Amino acid sequence: MAFPRLIAIAAMSFCLSACSSVRYYAQAVHGQGELIAHRRPIDKLLRDPRTDPELAARLRLALQARRFASWQLGLPDNRSYTGYVQLDRAYVVWNVFAAPRYSVQAVPQCFPIAGCVAYRGWFSEAAAQADAARLRADGDDVWIGGVPAYSTLGWFADPILSSMLRWGDDELAGTIFHELAHQLIYVKSDTSFNESFATFVQQQGLRAWRASRGLSPQNDDNQAMDDGFTRLVLDLREHLKTLYASGVDEAAMAAGKEREIAAFRARYESWRQQHWPGDHRYDAWVTQPINNARLLPFGLYDEWTPAFAVLFQRAERNWPAFYAEVRALAREPKARRDGDLQALLPSSQRTGSTASAAPRE
Repeated sequence: MAFPRLIAIAAMSFCLSACSSVRYYAQAVHGQGELIAHRRPIDKLLRDPRTDPELAARLRLALQARRFASWQLGLPDNRSYTGYVQLDRAYVVWNVFAAPRYSVQAVPQCFPIAGCVAYRGWFSEAAAQADAARLRADGDDVWIGGVPAYSTLGWFADPILSSMLRWGDDELAGTIFHELAHQLIYVKSDTSFNESFATFVQQQGLRAWRASRGLSPQNDDNQAMDDGFTRLVLDLREHLKTLYASGVDEAAMAAGKEREIAAFRARYESWRQQHWPGDHRYDAWVTQPINNARLLPFGLYDEWTPAFAVLFQRAERNWPAFYAEVRALAREPKARRDGDLQALLPSSQRTGSTASAAPRE
């Protein structure tokens, strides 16, 4: 499903942060150090006859996508994604999201390099669970998401991880494009800008990648369902936001929260039956407990992707010219940058329009 993938490709430079928690800092340094220690060059693995043929085929594809990223998309040409690490676990890190019980705003986690983001990542699931328990004890809503891949924004040569190979070929190549885009341009404490830019590069780069390999364009049906589900979740978040701002007492707030979540489940069932009767990919997500923290990742990753699409066309689809325009936006103060991006959006997607509550994830 789309949303855990999107969480997985969020850029995280927590491993370089002088965190207030010594324990957190120590596990981050240790976890990143283990990746460096176990990284093996893909070229050598491909020459080794002992390498499993199926693994070799996936790594060969990853290396081809890596080269395409630099040669055709103008992305950084460095050692990132030229090495491989075999993990002994399903995920490389686990992200802990937290939000106050009656707020849809994340409890921010701030780091010197990445700035403030909506989560904190742990290399151990047990450590993530302990952090989540602490946050719950403080009264927050909490959610933990496993992360197959992450980026150090170019500070280290990020490897291909065994957890990434569970994806299909397009997901694997697109993730490489996405993460290298973060290395090229990253604005501290502006997740929507960073993720929307990287998501646009991922999507446009994947179109070019498929065309270069003689493949037909991707089927849009999966994306259409993902977009529709995201709109439903964002609608729930807006309903909760209105409730939390209403000023009612805590008992009424708690009852209203449960009522809005129940109404969301009913809307989902009606929507799925009407549009996607044979597709149950989101059923498990909907039936599991829902709280404010579980809603946080939705909508973060392409709020501004339509604006970047316009910018790409204005640059005559020339990657260096496009990146120059994006860098100019990145240098602006956030309020002005948001205003410029808002002006680039199609009129139907601008704030205040009827479609403004339905950005794509």
